[in-house]
Amino acid sequence: MRHTIIRGMARSLGVAALLLATSAATASTPAELQRAYAAEAASASPGFKGFSAERGRRFFTSAHGNDWRCASCHTDAPTAEGRHAVTGRALRPLAPAANPARFTDAAKVEKWFRRNCRDVVGRDCTAVEKGDVLAWLTSLRAGGAR
Repeated sequence: MRHTIIRGMARSLGVAALLLATSAATASTPAELQRAYAAEAASASPGFKGFSAERGRRFFTSAHGNDWRCASCHTDAPTAEGRHAVTGRALRPLAPAANPARFTDAAKVEKWFRRNCRDVVGRDCTAVEKGDVLAWLTSLRAGGAR
């Protein structure tokens, strides 16, 4: 009986995660992506109160148990061009104000969050972490000013 209940709960959570992932995967603007992350965060934590640009800035500029930070490649001013820390490849600005194409393809956003979070944080980022970083990046204006 207990296993059946646990299996049913896991199946329900799996369906909810799939629906949320599908919602994030269809977003085409930073605001739509933000709403999908908010829904995912609220589902994972009923006490979720919203995203914080300041938490996003701290997450982006801080080390997370190793030498890399998001800013290692994207710089502390993501309205400027960055450079990949290993390959040296130029990276277009990450902030949408300086690069309007950023955060417009949800599949790419998820791909890069997954890859970069695993490299920098050593795990997948949570919806709150992604939403906080996106809140900070969308608060920036070209030239680095808020």
